[in-house]
Amino acid sequence: MILKLSAILLGTVLAAVLLGGCWLYTPDKPRSELEELYLRQASDMRIVAGTRLHVRDDGPRDAPAILLLHGFGSSLHTFEPWADALKADYRVVRLDLPGSGLSPPDPEGDYTDARSIELILSLMDQLEIGKATLAGNSIGGRIAWNMAADHPDRVEKLVLISPDGFASPGFAYGEAADVPAVMKAMRFTLPRSAIRPNLAASYGDPGKLNETTVKRYHDLMLAPGGRGALLKRMEQTVLTDPAARLPLIKAPVLLLWGKKDRLIPFSNSADYTNLLPEARLVAFPDLGHVPMEEDPAQSLAPLRKFLED
Repeated sequence: MILKLSAILLGTVLAAVLLGGCWLYTPDKPRSELEELYLRQASDMRIVAGTRLHVRDDGPRDAPAILLLHGFGSSLHTFEPWADALKADYRVVRLDLPGSGLSPPDPEGDYTDARSIELILSLMDQLEIGKATLAGNSIGGRIAWNMAADHPDRVEKLVLISPDGFASPGFAYGEAADVPAVMKAMRFTLPRSAIRPNLAASYGDPGKLNETTVKRYHDLMLAPGGRGALLKRMEQTVLTDPAARLPLIKAPVLLLWGKKDRLIPFSNSADYTNLLPEARLVAFPDLGHVPMEEDPAQSLAPLRKFLED
């Protein structure tokens, strides 16, 4: 998925440069400006396992906990409608992965899935959450199911939203990702015109993508050090064959997938149901890769039922 996403982004960046006839330098945005726009309160910035993370913790502290993980190039804001709807009955915890959203780059430069899982466990310990429902979209889904396989005692239920994890061109099992050298141009040039087609590809109906959402994605990708962190996360991605990992999962599993997903096609859902025969699969005929963002109400209904069962 990441490589497909990168190809779209790379193509639009290069097209913008060529059409502009010059090098379109895009500087980082000041952190103070981004926090003014997207940080709800100062206490949402936490030190977790040696790094600073943007975390939102909503709902009753004694309610069942659900922890939400965003995808590549995204942020915790992608789950905003879900969080608003769930927080009356659940403790809803969201975080920006290091180098994404408002979370600064990891000081050790470690963007592996193992490091992400370490941070999630440390955050749960800090918040005194022993066990939670874990929900992840795209690479957030890959991190979620790997954590469920390795730490079954910490995962009550598992929700996978168009999850990443199976090999694809440029991402072979056991090998570092093949990131095109020219992709590194995004460190220097990333006009908003390059972001819109990339995001539109994540929607089943691109007409639902509004300028506020495009601006938020673009702004947060321009956070200091963010683009470099995204590239490092891609470079450090080493996939493990899910056939050996998914059967280790003990938690009940819900799969949510848009049939118009152009980043990780709906047909990939069969890879998961073959290895997780007890998993529930809910397909959305008209939605794409980010159903919780494109149509929060429709995508939330099966999640609520799953949580209540």
